[in-house]
Amino acid sequence: MKYKDCMAYLYNSLPMYQRVGAAAYKADLSTTIAMMEEMGNPQHSFQVVHVAGTNGKGSVSHILASILQEAGFRVGLYTSPHLKNFQERIRINGKPISPYYVTHFVETYKDRFDKLKPSFFEMTFAMAMHYFEKKKVDIAVVEAGMGGRLDSTNVVRPIVSVITNVSYDHMQFLGNTLPEIAREKAGIIKEGVPVVIGETDPETAPVFEAVAKEKNAPIIFADQVYSTENAVQTNIRRKPCMIFNILKNGKVFMGHVISYLCGNYQLKNFPTVAAVYEQLFADVVMPIYTFKHGISKTERTGLQGRWQQLRVRPRCIVDTGHNEAGIRYVVEQLKTMSYKKLRFVFGVVADKDLDRILPLLPKDAEYYFTRARIPRALPADELQAKAAEYGLNGKVYPSVKNAYRSAVADSESRDLVFVGGSTFVVAEVL
Repeated sequence: MKYKDCMAYLYNSLPMYQRVGAAAYKADLSTTIAMMEEMGNPQHSFQVVHVAGTNGKGSVSHILASILQEAGFRVGLYTSPHLKNFQERIRINGKPISPYYVTHFVETYKDRFDKLKPSFFEMTFAMAMHYFEKKKVDIAVVEAGMGGRLDSTNVVRPIVSVITNVSYDHMQFLGNTLPEIAREKAGIIKEGVPVVIGETDPETAPVFEAVAKEKNAPIIFADQVYSTENAVQTNIRRKPCMIFNILKNGKVFMGHVISYLCGNYQLKNFPTVAAVYEQLFADVVMPIYTFKHGISKTERTGLQGRWQQLRVRPRCIVDTGHNEAGIRYVVEQLKTMSYKKLRFVFGVVADKDLDRILPLLPKDAEYYFTRARIPRALPADELQAKAAEYGLNGKVYPSVKNAYRSAVADSESRDLVFVGGSTFVVAEVL
């Protein structure tokens, strides 16, 4: 099997949530369990940090992987979705899985797994666990896909569980209230395993506390112990970055931390990272530079699409924030920036609650409505019509690249082009 044929099988033969939505969703772990058993349960051959949450779980996963790599571990990293190519989903010490291994795995297990009718996500997760076992990783950072309780990744036995936060997203599967969504996320909490909750919310905290008590799992609300201060946006060697301090109980825990993840919303993730770090190394004296260098080198893990600058004049920024909380972070960040005209390349998937998202967007921007090349994407003309109800105006463009190129061409040097609304829109620009 050639790699391109392998990719065609994965994308076209297996139901893929990112492309087709609900038809690919399974509220059941039985297929994943059967696949793991067929392979001899590779997920139990290495330690795991399991990361769930509505927003920030991808960034937290990448940052933790970089810190663990800096500490000298051989680190597996499993994340989703990918932005540019499939191999991004499965990495060891930042290096993506090889096309050869992807093809070899599919050739080996396709016939055995086809009878189980796995989804794309289930097949990909199985591949990651097999790869991490065969390549003998010491520890893997595993990002949950959707929810937690019934997510395929929930067959791992973590040494620390992480839930970054809870916001409104995927309500058709996870519930219509924050406590209902929190209950699904809390499904990753395991018996006796410490769990770090990134952000305290009065609606969801009781849910996490109840499940943790039921599971005898020590629970840490990161933002009640850790915080950041004195954050400054600057440039080092012409690269945008942030410099800040991390506090523990109001006192400096790590000073002069440098991060090249520039969105201010990342400051919500570093207390979570600090809490997980202390859980992982509670019994080990670890040099301060391990933590700080791990953060400053996060780019080596391949993280993209988080307030990423593509060009300077005009300044072009992409960000994958796509639900209510994510869009809110984006808009808050835009308010801190100076520009002559904001040009907003915008597309969404069809199942997003636009009545929650559209009121948040700036009305003084020029919009370039478009759609990504996936079946789930909302047609650009429908998005334009809905946006007009909220005073958001602009033209429809037939493709993401066309919309982006038009926005750049229309811009003066002091304008700002922002691309977002969907991970898949960002992916096509990248």
